[in-house]
Amino acid sequence: MDSRARSRKAPCSPRRRPAALAAGVALAGALAGSLAPAARAQDAGINLIRDTEIEEILHRQADPVFVAAGLNPKDVKIHLNGDKSLNAFATSGQNLFFNTGLIEETETPNQLLGVIAHETGHVAGGHMVRSGEMNNAGMKPFLLTMGLGILAAVAGAPDAGAVLMGSAGQFGTIGALGYSREQEARADQAAATYMSKAGMSGKGLVEFFDNFRYNEVFSEARRFPFFQSHPISSERIEMLRRRVEDQPNYDTPDSPQALAEHAIMKAKLEAFMNPPSLTFAKYKESDTSFPARYARAIAYYKALETDRAIKAIDALLADQPENPYLWELKGQVLFEAGRPKEAEAPHRRSVELKPDAPLLRVNLAQALLAENDKDKVDEAINVLEGALDRERDNTFAWRLMAQARDARGEAGAARLAAAEEHFSVGDMNQARIFAMRARELLPRNTPEWRRATDIVLVADPSKDDLAAVKERG
Repeated sequence: MDSRARSRKAPCSPRRRPAALAAGVALAGALAGSLAPAARAQDAGINLIRDTEIEEILHRQADPVFVAAGLNPKDVKIHLNGDKSLNAFATSGQNLFFNTGLIEETETPNQLLGVIAHETGHVAGGHMVRSGEMNNAGMKPFLLTMGLGILAAVAGAPDAGAVLMGSAGQFGTIGALGYSREQEARADQAAATYMSKAGMSGKGLVEFFDNFRYNEVFSEARRFPFFQSHPISSERIEMLRRRVEDQPNYDTPDSPQALAEHAIMKAKLEAFMNPPSLTFAKYKESDTSFPARYARAIAYYKALETDRAIKAIDALLADQPENPYLWELKGQVLFEAGRPKEAEAPHRRSVELKPDAPLLRVNLAQALLAENDKDKVDEAINVLEGALDRERDNTFAWRLMAQARDARGEAGAARLAAAEEHFSVGDMNQARIFAMRARELLPRNTPEWRRATDIVLVADPSKDDLAAVKERG
């Protein structure tokens, strides 16, 4: 689990700051606030975390759904939000966000896939693009009711006018939620279609809704966030149930592999997100299953019992010596215990077992740089270049690259890496500042110099910046 990724900005296009609303975000009062992908993560309440193993499990299980929806799985980005509340949402750019709390609440892989298919329905249906229509759906009754209130007051019925104007916000909310419910029903039906086309049962989504049907009677403030933005109703659930019960795959069970992966994913998330005491209470020593032993190893690490954590991980590695994620965890435990030289070998082994995983490469590079050995800096740069070839917008990789270039005395390349770091998260002001400095230090007309120039030109340059670019070629 990459805790370094927490409190970063939500993904966005580095060249612009889109203002699209999150699909299905409900209105509070008369009109809703929006969650824009480019907003700062901490401001939007997003706590992004990264974990290669969990991301791989989610994609392996969900990719058939994306294909059924006519999407390229490589273009769909699944993000984990480190939040224990139950929520999920989609934004423009084919970004799907799932709270860790929602994943932990699902009882089966099929339930989680149902939610993923539902959010995919929002993406494929273009609901983010049309989210402005939902605002309009709320604004029209709001303005109409307000207008009737004014007319009543002018006609000599001030009390009636006050009542109408006071209820304008309520009618606006009802109008907008009506539009939202329509989108939610469409996403339900789309999810059922995608699951059927992928040869999967749609039962899981119905089960998930059934488990939280009681939210229908709660006030807005008491509902889980997911059911604030995804209004639930018995009619909607029964309509979906009738649809999926008629499909040929309705009784298709989850595969043993899917069940095992779901258990591992939940155990890992719970161990990382909860205090160690809760993990030990749930995954008792008497439980010798792989997920339970995995969770306890993580809990020992979180409890700062490094030696017990390493012993537990080594026992797991004795059973699964080719598991790259166990090697990754061992390296993480050693590194965060202040033992980077010992962390190098397990991180190196994780990369050998899974060379295409950018995050595993970043872990190895971080350990190499922390050893303060000049001979290791060149290797760290090569490792980071491999990570960035696969994931160009990896912010932490760019930060480490800036450190590595500085350690090698390459000031211009270090400033360019810092510019790339800020550019990758849409911080155009800092990206431009570092890119301007890089242009002054890099040899003119080299690929690196031209890249720095490109960043300046697309990062909202001032007239003075443009004049400086023109003056220096």
